[in-house]
Amino acid sequence: MNYAEAGVSLERSDKVKNNIAQAVKSTFGPRVMGGFGGFGGCFDARNLGVEPVLVSSCDGVGTKLKLAFQSGIHNTVGQDIVNHCVDDILVQGAKPLFFLDYIATGKLHDGVVEGIVDGVAKACRENGASLIGGETAEMPGFYPDGEYDLAGYIVGVVERENLLDGSRIKAGNTILALGSAGLHTNGYSLARKVFFDKAGLSLDARLDGLNGSLREALMAPHRSYLKALLPLVEEKAVNGMVHLTGGGFQGNIPRVLPADCDAVIDRRAWEVPALFRHIAELGQIERDEMDRTFNMGLGMLVMVDADRAEDLRARLVEAGETVHVVGEIAKGSNTVRLLG
Repeated sequence: MNYAEAGVSLERSDKVKNNIAQAVKSTFGPRVMGGFGGFGGCFDARNLGVEPVLVSSCDGVGTKLKLAFQSGIHNTVGQDIVNHCVDDILVQGAKPLFFLDYIATGKLHDGVVEGIVDGVAKACRENGASLIGGETAEMPGFYPDGEYDLAGYIVGVVERENLLDGSRIKAGNTILALGSAGLHTNGYSLARKVFFDKAGLSLDARLDGLNGSLREALMAPHRSYLKALLPLVEEKAVNGMVHLTGGGFQGNIPRVLPADCDAVIDRRAWEVPALFRHIAELGQIERDEMDRTFNMGLGMLVMVDADRAEDLRARLVEAGETVHVVGEIAKGSNTVRLLG
């Protein structure tokens, strides 16, 4: 017997590596050392700042991958994993340096890994990150045919004086919210249950208020807020940020709140996008459960001084963001109060 008869084709693996080489190398900046295909990625860390702090994170795309399998669209989940990780470290004030990906599948199919990596590379270029390493694993019998898992790992840097750890957040701060592109990468298990199992819809379904099909709405890439927010971080105009991911308002806001503060969110301050309204209506889901599961149209919360809130909101709008004033920080006990 040989390895191919056991389900692992080294020839397919070599072909994939050759096919993704150009996309990977397109993300290399001057700090990347060595070429493509080494055992480890090397990054020149000299002169990263006066007092540089490295910030790292890892994540996956979750069950949104099921829609990638159904739709045959693989590049957007590549963008998802990068942008999600970028936003996670941005919350602490960091900009990305480099990224690594992990793709595991039962059998390598033509174009699939290439599509994922194209999306990863695109998002890395847009965020100024270098894709310096990764792993593609062919694991027969471990995943159903046509399915895969995807994870990403990021390292970024922030000057110690700009590090956001929640300590700057104080009662009286205004909370600005930046619009999301949809579900981003959270809540898909419930969304799939509602749309496909309960309502019996197809990916081609068109629902009121959606720009395009259900497929387009659900596969919209997770947004990166780096370009709009990093300048404000670097001028110390931001006191804290919250990336609204799994757990929604209640699960994420307390992660950055001081022990003696509450976040007061007015749910009447923005119009919940149609995609979320359809999920709630078709699934008969209470608003509190929606708020615990989804971002409800808001991808990032930004805590700023009240006297600067309007100026910063205008600057974010000028940078292309949809911005809402959704609440304030009040004295309290590290809880989230949802009004309306």
